Amino acid sequence: QVQLVESGGGLVQAGGSLGLSCAASGSFFSISAMRWYRQAPGKQRELVASITSGGSTVYAYSVKGRFTISRDNAKNTVYLQMNSLKPEDTAVYYCNADLVVVTTKLIAVEYWGQGTQVTVSS
Repeated sequence: QVQLVESGGGLVQAGGSLGLSCAASGSFFSISAMRWYRQAPGKQRELVASITSGGSTVYAYSVKGRFTISRDNAKNTVYLQMNSLKPEDTAVYYCNADLVVVTTKLIAVEYWGQGTQVTVSS
């Protein structure tokens, strides 16, 4: 059974830093893109950052220059380092990835982590 397991998050003061990690486990052929989303109370889920298998990254404008997404392909893990945190970064952060799995052929399936709470106090 394939799953994404997140760790990290918690409570931090404004201006502080936090790191998130997300590891993929189970049976799969490879991992394509990996992403971090977040959802604040009463708001829609939004893309925070994404990274391809080759390491190309994209960031939301609101986090550019403060957050860094990275991945360790050998560990099937994606990271999100969050610096200079602001109260508006408070949200549940979700890991998302496209995993290539083997059925009768190779297909890409999107998986989500369970979410981890990040709270930034002012």
